[in-house]
Formats: sequence, structure tokens, C-alpha cells
Amino acid sequence: MSQKILVVDDEESIVTLLQFNLEQAGFRVVAAYDGQEALRLAKEERPELIVLDIMLPEISGIDVCKKLRQEQVHIPILMLTAKDDEFDKVLGLELGADDYLTKPFSPREVTARVKAILRRTHMSQTEKISDQVIAIGQLEIHPEQYEAFFDQKPIELTPKEFELLVYMAKNAGRVMTREQLLNAIWNYDFVGDTRIVDVHISHLRDKIKANYIKTVRGLGYKIEGPDRRE
Repeated sequence: MSQKILVVDDEESIVTLLQFNLEQAGFRVVAAYDGQEALRLAKEERPELIVLDIMLPEISGIDVCKKLRQEQVHIPILMLTAKDDEFDKVLGLELGADDYLTKPFSPREVTARVKAILRRTHMSQTEKISDQVIAIGQLEIHPEQYEAFFDQKPIELTPKEFELLVYMAKNAGRVMTREQLLNAIWNYDFVGDTRIVDVHISHLRDKIKANYIKTVRGLGYKIEGPDRRE
């Protein structure tokens, strides 16, 4: 059976365009035109992915994303924004969106992003994560339980932040470029836009509250515990 996509936008022409292209790619499409309807359909239809516009009547796309994540609904979300506004993008990603696109966009690009997100989601569901606890200094990560602790206190992480933390922790001490992290966590090329990595690294640093994630100037990032000589 084909995978179901919920497309949410208050512009009927955009919904029609995306619906046509996604159906041509083999998906089934359910449409919503405001935030309230989006929340209802997300819970009733349980789509495999939501294409969600930020600017919506009734409830904004940001608030739709926030409510779904608060209710532990972890359907992947691709956010759309008409504004080239870093605040919207950062806030959307912080609340648990998986990706964003700025209007105007090509329907082909939307379809490519949808396929990439679904491919990554399928891989994470079918590949068993090692149950081995990862410990770096006072940082402790339990991949199987999707839990992380610092100094025995739980760290509240979004799904993407957790994936990034686990990947870096499994490669502790190694310097990884932003491009490597993009390919590993987001599973496709952002056409040179590595800001999404910087945003998530910044959030991890704020939440871990220790200088474990270090910037290697001109190269990328690495994670390592405190220096024993300190």
C-alpha cells in the first residue's frame, strides 16, 4: 500500500500542486487548509509524513508542530515557510520538525525531501539500535531507550538532537564536518546549507551544559569528555 502524506497549506493552489506531484510519485495525499484541521487529520489519518506550512489560519504551523510533539505524536514533519526568516526555521527545528523549505520551491524538491525523510525514518525503525550505554564523562546515553543524562539528570532532547548526539558519541574524539553530519543524520544534501547542523549543535550545547561538543576551526565538530588534566 502506498504511503500517506498529509499536506497542510491555506493556499489551495499549493495544495493542488503538491498533491498532484506527490501522487505522481506514488503517495496517497490527504489535505488540510488550516491548523485545526491539520491536528485532527494527523491524529485520525496517522500519515507517514506531514508537509506543513508555517503560516496557517486558526493555529499556526509552529503551534501544530508543538502540539503534536507535546502529545508524543512523532510523525515526520517537513515545514514550509514563505519567509526567509531564520527565527521561523530555528524554532520549527527546535520544536521537532525534521526539515524545512522556503517558498517558492519546486514540487520536485518537495518530493525529494519527502522521500529522503521517509527513507531515513524507515532505516531508523528497521535497524536495531545497540543497547549498550554510551558514557562520556558525566554524559550517559541509552540509545535503546532514547534517553540521555548528564550528571544523572535527564536531558530533554528532540528526536533529531538525540540522533545527532548518539552519532557523535559513537564517534567520540573524531572530528566530523558539517557535511558528514548532514549526510548521517538528515540523509541528503542541503545544497551547502549547513546551518541546520549549527542550530542542533547549539541546542545540544545548551542542554548538556558542559563543554563536551567542541568546534574544530575550519573542520567541524567533535565530542569528547573533560580533559583529565583539568
